[in-house]
Amino acid sequence: MNNEIPKPPRPDDICPRPDKPVVQTTQPMAPAIYPTSVWMCNDTNQADDLLARKLDGYIYQRDGHPNADAFAEKVAALHVADCVAVTSSGMAALSLAALSQLVPGDHVVVGKQLYGRSLLLLTQELNRLGITSTLVDTCDLDATRAATTSATKLVVVETIGNPCLNVADIAALAEIAHGQDAKLLVDNTFATPVLCRPLELGADFVLESVSKMMNGHSDVMLGVLCGREQDWDRVPMALAAWGLASSPFDAWLAVRGLATMHLRVERACETAQRVADALCGEGSVEHVDYPGLPNHFQHDLATKQFGGSYGAIVTFRLAGGRSAADAFIAAAKRIPFCPSLGEATTTLSHPESTSHRGLSSAEREVLGISGGTIRLSIGLESTDFVITAIQEALTAA
Repeated sequence: MNNEIPKPPRPDDICPRPDKPVVQTTQPMAPAIYPTSVWMCNDTNQADDLLARKLDGYIYQRDGHPNADAFAEKVAALHVADCVAVTSSGMAALSLAALSQLVPGDHVVVGKQLYGRSLLLLTQELNRLGITSTLVDTCDLDATRAATTSATKLVVVETIGNPCLNVADIAALAEIAHGQDAKLLVDNTFATPVLCRPLELGADFVLESVSKMMNGHSDVMLGVLCGREQDWDRVPMALAAWGLASSPFDAWLAVRGLATMHLRVERACETAQRVADALCGEGSVEHVDYPGLPNHFQHDLATKQFGGSYGAIVTFRLAGGRSAADAFIAAAKRIPFCPSLGEATTTLSHPESTSHRGLSSAEREVLGISGGTIRLSIGLESTDFVITAIQEALTAA
């Protein structure tokens, strides 16, 4: 008989060991978060097959993870897309499209109405890689057609332009791009798939800055690129090689945000229409940009393309220029000055000093941006609250 007392287990032999997966007999209502950076492999053959994408599964977070896949599955359904890549930001999604589709010597047609950082990436950063570009008003279809050449591989537009809310005729632009064997990439951030699904209108790629209205809670930095199977060969490799992948926690939060996206966007659009109408009656307001206004030069196109809702962004120009804008921002005690958009709270931004500060004054003037331009992102407060807060600030300024 062995009377030797067994040695107690050593904490350092227990605590660092990987946990066994939990076997569940019921389905949780909320999805799990998988923060692991790496997965264990059974053997070298499995590792090889996983890395070669011959086998479904995960090996390293940069190459893919369950939370990104769960989010991508819903986005694919929303956009009727074959493939979706989840990226670390909206700018990362734009970078992924460029890096996966373009090579030195290629040419890009760039809509003038794009977000300032998008313009920087497409016209300056890509030039460093030997990729040329032409800026054009993509609302002018003849000018867009003239800008495309046999070297053009990508035409890039926004569904609703930032900040003056020009509307892209996606079907017509797709026809122009395809006429030169180029692809059409649409930034759909201002519209979301609630208002518009560009792939169904002929676009080849669509991106969303999920940080904005798709998530809607000011707590996520994420983007998505959506497309078709035939254009997707290089996308997964570029996503991993350039380090553009997402974090599990942000992807998990984004799935939660999608649950209310349709309700949030519908509510914000309703209020935005009434805000735009109200601003048209204010004496200190020189001009109002909103596609839902009958006098907007693309109202008919917007109605046809969006089905009667026109977005949550309203842009207006104060007659007094930069000093009037500064006074309005200081007086708008109930509307935060927030250089982003798509929050649950109504916010305001000043394009001249934030999103388009990198452009010259002449370039901003061509786009319709002055020192007095204010961009409103309408949130979820009552319509009366938002209109009263704006009118109070206009009166006090």
